[in-house]
Amino acid sequence: MNETAHVGPGIEKRPSLYVVATPIGNLADITLRALEVLKQVDVIAAEDTRVTSHLLQHYGIATRLFALHEHNERQSAQKLIDLLAAGKSVALVSDAGTPAISDPGALAVAAVRAAGFPVVALPGANAALCALAAAGSAAAHFLFFGFLPQQAAARRRELEALKALPYLLVFYEAPHRVVASVADMAGVFGAGRGLTIARELTKLFESVHRCTLGEAAAWFDADVNRIRGEFVLLVDGAEIDDASNGEDALRVLEILLRELPLKQAVQLAVEITGGARNTLYRQALELKKTASPDSRE
Repeated sequence: MNETAHVGPGIEKRPSLYVVATPIGNLADITLRALEVLKQVDVIAAEDTRVTSHLLQHYGIATRLFALHEHNERQSAQKLIDLLAAGKSVALVSDAGTPAISDPGALAVAAVRAAGFPVVALPGANAALCALAAAGSAAAHFLFFGFLPQQAAARRRELEALKALPYLLVFYEAPHRVVASVADMAGVFGAGRGLTIARELTKLFESVHRCTLGEAAAWFDADVNRIRGEFVLLVDGAEIDDASNGEDALRVLEILLRELPLKQAVQLAVEITGGARNTLYRQALELKKTASPDSRE
């Protein structure tokens, strides 16, 4: 074992800033180490003291709180440094998940490190990783983007920059923007690209739904509750077409379409041939247009 490895749940003897991941919904999703640190530090810097108070009360923790959020982070970073200089240990938490990941905290952490004080990160709940685990994606690589811009034009510019990347794309989105954002994704990336919608992860009404970008609008429209909550959107990366097996893939697709519905035929053709899903989806649509009247829908 490395001599510097942490072997216990408590805090360091020297004053340190602890970046502590907290539950994204289910209060049981907090580590034993996180609870010990929150008990033992002198003060907790919280994105919203009301939200963190609920968590602390649930676990019987009475540590003092002060607010550190996006509107006061620069000023509060200096307060962190002053506390550490006075020999105090501090925990940093956001409302849910891991601080400084699409949440306040990055500026404060950088300032503390620049001032020469230790920063100790505690792993724990993270919505993006939770969604990736639940989606069952076979993608070898993913790109975490976080929140897209609120303005439609700026959002589409960002999506255009991501359009050709072959990586699974991971976005966070708020309920009042999710329908518009997914519509922009369909317009920029193409309706046939795969999408996983992970909603309200770890909460009572958690759902994970797989569809194409073009099918998402109808899914949202079918139930008003589907646009409530916090979202993680996983969008398949751009596919690199392999011209050498294009004819074989098309032949397999033709055979499958004789016996199977379009979506199932496309999925099996992708698995059998390794062909590009977007390409095979477009080809399947063309083949259905020219198919005999008695072909299956």
